[in-house]
Amino acid sequence: MALFTDRRDAGRKLAKKLAAYANRSDVLVLALPRGGVPVAYEVALALHAPLDIFIVRKLGLPGHEELAMGAIATGGALVINQDVVRTFNVPQGLIEAVAKKELKELERRERVFRGDRPMREIRGKTVVLIDDGLATGASMHAAILGIRSKQPARIVAAVPTAALETCEAFKQKVDEMICATTPEPFYGVSRWYEEFSQTSDEEVQSLLEEASQHAVHK
Repeated sequence: MALFTDRRDAGRKLAKKLAAYANRSDVLVLALPRGGVPVAYEVALALHAPLDIFIVRKLGLPGHEELAMGAIATGGALVINQDVVRTFNVPQGLIEAVAKKELKELERRERVFRGDRPMREIRGKTVVLIDDGLATGASMHAAILGIRSKQPARIVAAVPTAALETCEAFKQKVDEMICATTPEPFYGVSRWYEEFSQTSDEEVQSLLEEASQHAVHK
């Protein structure tokens, strides 16, 4: 049985778990595009906090692109999946080549999604990092490393649904980890949404634009 109607519904429910961060001038909500944006939009609205994106790109193994040998995040933070690299004996040069290609795509998406709005300041902020769910956690891990390098005061990662063991593991990586639901057996993120179609670039742009108009804190 689905727990959420869609991502916006999931965001409203997740926001209730984040009520302690409402109406605070130091809070910044960051979304992992694309699926995390509708969730984060509702959270930012409920908390009266500004919203921005933090992009992560998977580093797919050439020939087996669905298999992630790592991920790269805004600012160039790199996470390598050493198990995949060892198993497939991936040379360092190949990792660097794929990372370079994905960094270009990441920068292109930032321009598309953000337009001419500059990245919001992270240093000294309490960052609430949102995605639509947590499966392997590779993207979230890369984002956390990227955000950490920008010296926030605190990182709070929050998702509507996750596998219990993944949620527990992430408590070691952030200051606070909030998983609104941890159904067992997990089966994957999409299982818990009635509607889980891919979020379009246009929807991301629209929600970010709306959020920039709603934001009460700079």
